[in-house]
Amino acid sequence: MISVLLTDQIINLPDFVAQVESTSAGAVATFSGNVRTHDLGKEVSSLSYEIHPSTEQVLKEVVKDVAQRHQIISVSVAHRFGDIELGQSALIVAVSAEHRGEAFATCAEMVDEIKAKIPIWKHQIFADGTDEWVNCA
Repeated sequence: MISVLLTDQIINLPDFVAQVESTSAGAVATFSGNVRTHDLGKEVSSLSYEIHPSTEQVLKEVVKDVAQRHQIISVSVAHRFGDIELGQSALIVAVSAEHRGEAFATCAEMVDEIKAKIPIWKHQIFADGTDEWVNCA
């Protein structure tokens, strides 16, 4: 089972873990990329993600491609866009597999591929009034 969500709503890790849990899974590996209070040695006051119209399709393709390279049971991925409050999740990946090694490897590769390929731009505004745009999440 593969589930992919691109949303401007709050995402919570337990919801995505529940989607991949299975009695046939010996392992569930997760990643939650959260908005932190600092970056580049500066205090972050706000953050938003801008997406390209192709983002959802690219995200689905990346998740499917990575999932097909591994022996997994299920994967559920969510990425936010728009304004995201400090401390909230921007990216969640949950993977279930029979064994922990495959679950960990798939989760790590999934995060790396998503960050490398989806057309998302992060806009951070710092407490000192400066800002920064970063290509991809």
